[in-house]
Amino acid sequence: MLFPLRRRTVWTVATLLLGMLLSMLTAGWLTWERTLLAESENYLRQLAVRAQGLTQRVDRYRTLPEVLSLDNELRAALQHPLSAGDVNYLNRKLERANGASQASTLTLIDRHGIAVAASNWRSPRNNVGEDYNFRPYVQQALTTGSGRFYGIGTTTGEPGYFLSQAIYDEAGQVIGLVAIKIALHELERQWLRTTDVVVVADEHGVIFLTSRESWRYRLLQPLSSEDLAMLAATRQYEGQTLTPLHFDVRKQLDNGGRLVRLRDSDLPGRMLLQTLELPHSGWKMHLLHDIRTSLQTSIWAAAAAGGLWLASGLLVLFVRQRQRLARVRQRSRQELETVLRQHAQELRTAQDGIVQAAKQADTGLSRSLEHLPQGVVIIDAELNLVAWNSRYLQLFRYPSELLQVGRPIEDLLRYNARRGLLGPAPMEEAIQRRLQHLRSGKPHLHESAKDDGTVLEIRGNPLPDGGFVTSYADITSYKNAARELRSLADALEQRIVERTRDLAAAKREAEEANRYKTRFVNAAVHDLLQPLNAARMFTSLLPAHVRDEAGRHVVDSIEAALASQDAILTSLLDIARMESGQLEVHVRDFTLDALLHVVHNNFAMLAQTEGLQLRTRAGHYVVRSDEALLRRIVQNFVSNAIRYSRRGRILVGCRREGPFLRIEVHDQGPGIPLSLQKEIFEEFRRLDEGHADDRGTGLGLAIVERLGRLLGHEIGLRSEVGQGSVFWVKVPLGDRAALQPTARPQVTVHSDDAPLQGGVAWYVDDDPGTCSATGALLERWGCHVPFAGGPHEALALASPDSVPQLLLLDVHLGGDLYGPEVYAQLCERWGQTPPVILVTAERDASLRRQAAEKGWGFLAKPVRPPALRALMSQMLLRIREG
Repeated sequence: MLFPLRRRTVWTVATLLLGMLLSMLTAGWLTWERTLLAESENYLRQLAVRAQGLTQRVDRYRTLPEVLSLDNELRAALQHPLSAGDVNYLNRKLERANGASQASTLTLIDRHGIAVAASNWRSPRNNVGEDYNFRPYVQQALTTGSGRFYGIGTTTGEPGYFLSQAIYDEAGQVIGLVAIKIALHELERQWLRTTDVVVVADEHGVIFLTSRESWRYRLLQPLSSEDLAMLAATRQYEGQTLTPLHFDVRKQLDNGGRLVRLRDSDLPGRMLLQTLELPHSGWKMHLLHDIRTSLQTSIWAAAAAGGLWLASGLLVLFVRQRQRLARVRQRSRQELETVLRQHAQELRTAQDGIVQAAKQADTGLSRSLEHLPQGVVIIDAELNLVAWNSRYLQLFRYPSELLQVGRPIEDLLRYNARRGLLGPAPMEEAIQRRLQHLRSGKPHLHESAKDDGTVLEIRGNPLPDGGFVTSYADITSYKNAARELRSLADALEQRIVERTRDLAAAKREAEEANRYKTRFVNAAVHDLLQPLNAARMFTSLLPAHVRDEAGRHVVDSIEAALASQDAILTSLLDIARMESGQLEVHVRDFTLDALLHVVHNNFAMLAQTEGLQLRTRAGHYVVRSDEALLRRIVQNFVSNAIRYSRRGRILVGCRREGPFLRIEVHDQGPGIPLSLQKEIFEEFRRLDEGHADDRGTGLGLAIVERLGRLLGHEIGLRSEVGQGSVFWVKVPLGDRAALQPTARPQVTVHSDDAPLQGGVAWYVDDDPGTCSATGALLERWGCHVPFAGGPHEALALASPDSVPQLLLLDVHLGGDLYGPEVYAQLCERWGQTPPVILVTAERDASLRRQAAEKGWGFLAKPVRPPALRALMSQMLLRIREG
């Protein structure tokens, strides 16, 4: 019996340990693979962002050579010999242009490759008179019209990126070129803020941009003889020793990432290498990331899996043990019930025997009580002893001389009272209470605990001819089992309370982390919107200075890029507001045809320009939702349909489903594979089939999905590759009787066509760039702007003699300064309260309500110049009419 039990224990322990080891290995390997792939995807996205930053920095200067190549003075300078004065004038002209763009160097080169003038003419090592005919960017511009090249300057010895643009005469012949050299050191300094290694290599595999100085001009691949000859001819890295960077590829990931081991570096042995090709340049950007975090995650996952397996195994053993105990208790309960039934039968038989014995007590027949398991005592009508059994004597340990036939029961009660068996009450009171109960002849049942822990169940019944029979049963074991059950129940309840408290603490921590993330996103978007607002203001000034078609095309491109950036930041801010619960929802009943009419008006022209036909079929339905948020959902669907459809038509219609209405947007686009139909509702997920000039931000459908959850509306998609897609949202039908009447706005016709002409406005903001741009824009519109600057200067300048007609005011003015409080201080110094427009990157709904209640204007950054002009015109007209 002992040997099989020991063998079963050994097998159980071995199974637990082997299962734990296998679960740890499996979980560790799966977590390692998934974490590594997830990290690779994450850093591929980061690499794309860094590559976009590099491309944007280059694109920032791309238009300058194009604009300068159209300059008539530079064109004329290349068509006749130049005097020293002419060269000096051209040098200063290029110096001014270079100072405005903050580039490194601007150079004017003739068709022979000789530098005619340069912005660095003041430097001892300037470009004037140097021969650059061997440089690729010169040859490319002379042959194809434009060129680009990265290399070390042969004159200055400083590396940079060269962009060139050909200059043509009236006959269309190339007569020279203008080149700009861009320094990229600032971009490398930004890379130093991260622990990862970021490098950029050219088409030969030479690292020329890096976050680690020791890696500059290292080779990622061997150079061929043709590469060496080209590098020597172009003098691209003149004076630098190109040494190889040795590494081995240990693993290739599905998304293109590689697990590599570096052999001659102070970095960790194994690192994740992610590579991204930069378009139109032949360059490749690489990012090396330490994978120790993934390794630690896999180790923790393995430990967790092992712990989970061990806990599960122990839980199974515990459950099985509890089941065995339950079966044992069940058998014991059944046996106990059987015994109790037997005892009950015995008691009934004993009672009959006791009655008979009581009648025959004088004949000495009390021996008939000896077979009973309970202690039994019988008294007559005069409360004297008649009969008892030995179990009664054992329970109370009476002396033998005390138990005699005919002795009053009061003597036994008094004996028990002296031993403290009758409780804490006074002895005489306890005795008389029990005697009175016996005289009443009423049956009774109660429990009594003795000092030694024994618990007795006392049951008394009157006899037919007078007298009383009392039985004493020992139920100590039953009471002990009941106490154990209560203790177990208390322990389980305490464990539930502890688990509930742990879960509540974890929930509070998660909510606090989510609130911190939301505050961070709000602050980051606020800081990003400040320079973006200044950029949009400067861009609005460009059309007045650019006259030719090429320049206007550049301005439109800049405006489109800023609008796209504005859309991304606005979407990120909306997502943060939804996750933090700050987005207010106003649900009411309204007609759907008005909403779809607005959608049609907003997108019909855009669809027509893309060669598409937009149709809406609303019907006279009333729905219950938030009108603004539902319109945004439908607009996202229609915008995506236009973006990804190249032909055909787009239909917006409705389909009733019981108490709900499905608003559907049908398109004839390329369709979406089933494997991607869930992913497109995630952030920054986009398809590759969109228009090249409008790929979207990848946030629209993510916002739609969150808005659907916020409103309780089901969002769906049905699509087939090559057949188009159907996006839909299901909303509840509303009650037409609950519709609120819509007041028709009154239209006031003003005779003044130029309300801004002659107006006086102040602009207060803590960002100097925004102040400069906004002031120039207002003056272009005909306003007089005596002041455009920070809050401290505004408070110092404010006086009763300098009251403006209109104040444009930022809300967050740096430090502890708050816009409305500064406005109150300015009004106190002016002695008047001129109208104010709040111009802020803060999109808090409470702030907007506060502005509306006080009659202030409100515009969110980045400000669209047409919106600013319209609001200023409206407020100035009110002043003149009032």
